[in-house]
Amino acid sequence: MRRGYPAGEARKERILAAALLEFAEHGYRGASLARVAERVELSQAGLLHHFTSKERLLLAVLDYRDELDVRRFDVGSAGGIDALRALADVVGNNARVPGLVQLFSVISGEAVTPGHPGHEWARRRYRRLRAQVAEALRKGVERGEFRPDIDAEAHADRLIAMMDGLQTQWLIDPEQVDMTAVFRGYVDDLIALLRPPGSGAG
Repeated sequence: MRRGYPAGEARKERILAAALLEFAEHGYRGASLARVAERVELSQAGLLHHFTSKERLLLAVLDYRDELDVRRFDVGSAGGIDALRALADVVGNNARVPGLVQLFSVISGEAVTPGHPGHEWARRRYRRLRAQVAEALRKGVERGEFRPDIDAEAHADRLIAMMDGLQTQWLIDPEQVDMTAVFRGYVDDLIALLRPPGSGAG
């Protein structure tokens, strides 16, 4: 445990890490709270003390997965071209965890209905992602990597739509859709499009 890191928070993170594996391996319907509890050496009652239902645990796991991506790739602070390359790395990492990608896609699809327990989670997530990606693009403008006239919000929407759309195609037909290669190609094309005239490649 990290120095100064509360024991309760450390236990919650252990639960989330175990639940992440459980949901990835078995999906939401097949996942078992008892197995999650067993993974972290808790009783099921002890697990429910931290997360009062399977549904709440799932939403916490989805947030945790996003947090892990932020820790690993840190798109927000990178900015500019580095941020776009980091997004491509996120897609490459997702290709190695199809169970998690499938879980995310199913929950996101179900969450389009108002009143679904994941609806507010999904809305907050997309708003946060759009803001982070748009800010990363604006940092690229400030550094002179991108043209000053770009519409950062519109490009953020397109990037997120490309990521999610490719994930769906890849999940359905992974033998025909190389999600990582296609997205890296899109990022390369976008960088070339956004660069100021005469700035060259990079």
